[in-house]
Amino acid sequence: MHNLSALASAQRLSSFQDWWNTQGDWVEAPNQRRSGESGVQRVQLGDAGLPLLYCKRQIGHLYRSFAHPFGQPTVLREQRALQAFRAAGVRVPQVIYCGTRQQDGQWQALLITLELEGFISLEDWYGNGGGARYGMPLHQHMLAAVGVTLSRIHRARWQHGCCYAKHIFLRVAGESEAACVEVALLDLEKSRRRWRRSAAARHDLSQLRRHCRSMPVADWLQLLAAHGAASKADHPVI
Repeated sequence: MHNLSALASAQRLSSFQDWWNTQGDWVEAPNQRRSGESGVQRVQLGDAGLPLLYCKRQIGHLYRSFAHPFGQPTVLREQRALQAFRAAGVRVPQVIYCGTRQQDGQWQALLITLELEGFISLEDWYGNGGGARYGMPLHQHMLAAVGVTLSRIHRARWQHGCCYAKHIFLRVAGESEAACVEVALLDLEKSRRRWRRSAAARHDLSQLRRHCRSMPVADWLQLLAAHGAASKADHPVI
């Protein structure tokens, strides 16, 4: 694991202004929404040996709730979701900085996370040939791993809220017959708690199905079966 304190201190990045002044290449250009804007940059700090960072940069990008009727930057909601997903046993990007401030009456917000090294999206997995590329045993393990991972957040009554194939990340670990697939979830700014597990699951699974049409029906049924079995188990194991 990277030494995050060394990473920050080596670059003398300790305050909001330090991070705000740090720029990178846009991987998601700022979108105008929620009466503000939000975008993501890929940042490489000075030393090429340091890990890549992803910086979600927002201006006036707020959500409102009963607890925050006047609005709060969405990165704070995402930070809470990242912590909750990790507590539920789900891999998520590691946060190295999250902060907000008001400048001239307008919110500014940052969420800095480490790159998920060696991972590709579920979208790219199918774009690269799926089972034909990775082999059917590993492909089937991937489907089970995704189903179990989603069941973990749903059993904790969390809804991803933006459950698209491009937000489910996969990494092959091990070799040959011992290979398995690790799963990580990201882009959690719309995640929230639900009163009922079934409501969280119904929302996310229907959303994933709509936005992952490259997944064959047989694959989808395997994923659903793994999700259902894990949802009924006390300690789901892949």
